Amino acid sequence: MIVPWSDSGVMLSDVRTTVFVDEQSVPVEIERDGRDAECVHVLARDLDGQPIGAGRLMPDGRIGRMAVLKDWRGSGVGGAMLTELMAEAKRRGMPEVYLHSQSHAKAFYERHGFAVEGEEYMEAGIPHIAMRATTK
Repeated sequence: MIVPWSDSGVMLSDVRTTVFVDEQSVPVEIERDGRDAECVHVLARDLDGQPIGAGRLMPDGRIGRMAVLKDWRGSGVGGAMLTELMAEAKRRGMPEVYLHSQSHAKAFYERHGFAVEGEEYMEAGIPHIAMRATTK
């Protein structure tokens, strides 16, 4: 569900901190870039209302901060969030979106219509690949 940062920032941040900072050792100053207030956010919750996934769409069409708690990975949560962010981009008149995927997640994004652009590179000590897709 699309949510405003002002209402859901704590929940979004909790999911992202668990995945990026705690699990992947991404430095806090990289994860918290100060740009969340200008982004559109998606928040996934379980049946009890607990946050289990987060993602964002930046004003320039970049999708990022896609994070799903470990117990929920592979259950369709990430795909649902990505679909919602792409639909929101289309509603906002963006003909395409792009992202910087961790290399291990490349196939996930390819299944959702993203194509690789360029060579693999390192970001925050993790291999990444740039990808782009149309919003259809």
